[in-house]
Amino acid sequence: MTETNAQEAHAPVYRPEGGKKIKGLFSTQTVEKVGTGTTQRKTISKMYWFCTQQDDGQVGVQALNKNMVPAGATTMVPLDDFLARYNPEPEMYLKTVYPKIQELASTVSRAEESRQRGALYSAQFDYENALAVDEENVRANFGLGLTYVERGETTKAQDILGRIVGLEAAFAPEHKHLFNEFGISLRKSRMVDQSIEYYTRALTLSTTDENLHYNAARAYFDKGDMEKCREHLAEAQRLNPEHEEVKKFLEFLNTKK
Repeated sequence: MTETNAQEAHAPVYRPEGGKKIKGLFSTQTVEKVGTGTTQRKTISKMYWFCTQQDDGQVGVQALNKNMVPAGATTMVPLDDFLARYNPEPEMYLKTVYPKIQELASTVSRAEESRQRGALYSAQFDYENALAVDEENVRANFGLGLTYVERGETTKAQDILGRIVGLEAAFAPEHKHLFNEFGISLRKSRMVDQSIEYYTRALTLSTTDENLHYNAARAYFDKGDMEKCREHLAEAQRLNPEHEEVKKFLEFLNTKK
């Protein structure tokens, strides 16, 4: 049984000054009753969250994992609820969490630099180190998948693909360049079915991206499914009538026909 900490409702709230948005480490507490009767006692559980206020005023909260970095899904909390329940933890953020976030970002950046210059085994080493800290890190998952594709290790690339399609955050707008690059790499490496699986997942989360439809059309063309190819080209053209690559592809198909 879990109940709200009675002191929580009266705790001082964090209100940023000067209209600045809320961002940083916060905590929540719950009181759990353990046992029954005269042996019953209360234990306090404390959870830490990395919190960022959005443009609409709500606050996105993301739990810390066992390595003290933000990981997993982000939940939106109305501002009033957030102010009532979440308490700032600036000292812990500066001493523990922020350095770990920076170290993780540095590891991923080093891996990306290695992959770009063709040092694929060094890239793999750093990507795997990053994923040991945060197994859902989007950049590290995409990067490791691309590393395997570039090395021709299709079985390992397939394993990473299975992980990526389950990460909703992987298809967020800020990662668009990553998921486009990954899908194109799958197709060019003749992993056509995997590419189609990937684009199908991406389109469930981003239905209005003409480039996703264009790339899906390319994958279906390679598979030999002209009906699906034309469907995606038609949708890409509907979304962006001036898309030059779509026009050229349609002209090519009509000429071939």
